[in-house]
Amino acid sequence: MSIKSQIEKDVIQSLRDGKKEVVTTLRMLKSKLQEREVALRSEHGVDYKIDDEEATKAVSAYAKQRRDSIESYKAAGRDELVDKEQRELDIVNSYLPEQLDADTLRMIVTEAVAEVGATGPQQMGQVMKIVMPKVQGQADGKQVNAIVRELIASTPDK
Repeated sequence: MSIKSQIEKDVIQSLRDGKKEVVTTLRMLKSKLQEREVALRSEHGVDYKIDDEEATKAVSAYAKQRRDSIESYKAAGRDELVDKEQRELDIVNSYLPEQLDADTLRMIVTEAVAEVGATGPQQMGQVMKIVMPKVQGQADGKQVNAIVRELIASTPDK
């Protein structure tokens, strides 16, 4: 079952179960998927239906928005909004692939650094270009960026 179909099914089930917060979050997520689908129709034609890869990108973007909101609310001391956003993020994350653990992510980045032969910050973009498609939806870009910076900084100059 596609991500979009699963979300639609879960909206109906949550309505039946009376889970208002889940329904609201899933409807917003469904809306984001529809926006993505409409945007892609200009490239792929009028009959385009969003596939799981594009759906994962849209869900990841929505999850990132929730994480950013959590950080902002924490900085402002708005704990009640942090809790609300965290609950929404938990719901959204259930539609994403399982997140990579730090060791696996570090291994992928190490391979990319070796492939590029990166020795300084100027090759960081090349490394990110290799890593991000491999970890799409499975790792946060900030986390990947931090590991790339760390590994490039620890790489001896040639």
